[in-house]
Amino acid sequence: MTVYLVGAGPGDPGLLTRRGEELLRRADVVVYDRLASRALLDLAPAGAELVDAGKAPGGAALTQEQINEVLVGRGRAGLAVVRLKGGDPFVFGRGGEEAEACRDAGVAFEVVPGVTSAIAAPAYSGIPVTHRGVATSLTIVTGHEDPTKSGSDTDWEALARAGGTIVVLMGAGNATEIARRLMAGGLDATTPVAAVRWGTRPEQRTVRGTLGAIGELRVEAPSAIVVGGVAALDLGWFEQRPLFGRRVVVTRAREQASTLRARLAELGAEVIEIPSIAVEPLDFDLPALDQYAWCIFTSVNGVEAFFDRGLTRAGLDARALASARVAAIGPGTCEALARHGIRADLVPERFVAESLVAAFPDPATPGERVLVARAESARDVIPTGLTAGGYVVDVLAVYRTVPETPDAGDLARVRAGEVDAVTFTSSSTVNNFCDAVGAVASPLRVISIGPVTSETVRDRGMTVHAEADPHTIDGLVDAVLAALGASRRRADGPDGPTSSRGR
Repeated sequence: MTVYLVGAGPGDPGLLTRRGEELLRRADVVVYDRLASRALLDLAPAGAELVDAGKAPGGAALTQEQINEVLVGRGRAGLAVVRLKGGDPFVFGRGGEEAEACRDAGVAFEVVPGVTSAIAAPAYSGIPVTHRGVATSLTIVTGHEDPTKSGSDTDWEALARAGGTIVVLMGAGNATEIARRLMAGGLDATTPVAAVRWGTRPEQRTVRGTLGAIGELRVEAPSAIVVGGVAALDLGWFEQRPLFGRRVVVTRAREQASTLRARLAELGAEVIEIPSIAVEPLDFDLPALDQYAWCIFTSVNGVEAFFDRGLTRAGLDARALASARVAAIGPGTCEALARHGIRADLVPERFVAESLVAAFPDPATPGERVLVARAESARDVIPTGLTAGGYVVDVLAVYRTVPETPDAGDLARVRAGEVDAVTFTSSSTVNNFCDAVGAVASPLRVISIGPVTSETVRDRGMTVHAEADPHTIDGLVDAVLAALGASRRRADGPDGPTSSRGR
């Protein structure tokens, strides 16, 4: 097999290349840096071996020699190995050394370039590294060289004389000395400087000032330091998004969380996934479908389980429901049905069971039969209501929800009150979340998808701060915006504006 040296990009998982995603999805082993987004690890198969090779100031999970040994050893064992590296493997990423190790050991390797933080971090901070009339050249340089060398290979004075934009990576610890040498080479003390920490990530923070006062900016690792006239430009967009700087918890099952997570991330939020439930399709026997006047679906999960575990396994398709009319709760359920070739005949105005019962027509003949495909444990509002209305109702349990154990680190952040809001999409997410999290340091700001979920929230002793209207994922996102967007947090270092200008 092959060792793939994959550039993960600077942090935003959306900047991973299509080739990188393809390789991650079929990897046997993923050896990852601390700068690689955790969301990218979720792309790996469930059984893949994940090896932490992160390096941080003052320590490392593995030495470079140990990393090389892992790559060569797993490669020789015939495994597909992805070495997931922050930024680009060949831009100060020691990817060349890892490629040499594979070559010398006779292990096949492939290099998949990534987006370097030297360009992406300034771009996400609104700084073009070249700009007409300001800078026509770009120099990317490391501020952290091999500490075992007797001297520096970087002629900072010559870089100062070259002009254009200078982007310094891994230079936070040496920022003051770098500035001194650049000024010694001729750069004016008033030369604009910007330092972008955790560029492209939700926790991105930009500080701006001048070369002579760089010590006042408190530049922290990992930062991309931009020196030159372009650092005075502020075409900001990323840090201006309405939920930037907010941490929002998503409790949906992993299989369903992608849409909500993506919408919140696009609005600038740092999304923390605490999947409190997992969806398990059940094995069930299909009844004779031609005996039913109506089939009712109450969720996307119900639709998918009914078709995948029911119709498909029986060698049937949507035509099996030709004799029945179909009712659905919510647009998501309707969209799921449409993907299987079915258009719902009845969708209640409000996306709750009570509204469906109220909108349901009287039976054409006494004793008409209705099939309800739903979760194993669900409220009996529909069966009870329709039975009282003269129907014969059969409930078909097609899936169940079970508790899922969230990541311990994420749970600790929630318990410590380090989040701005938690979203709930069902009563089961509420109950399982509360059971998993337990006591929380400060009251949680809760955003609920609808009245039934809100009732469960209150039953568990919490306050509902906002409720989706309509009761959909889009409505939930709007509710989060209403609750958090208008008063979004800014942070100056730990305590004040995210974007500041040194004086």
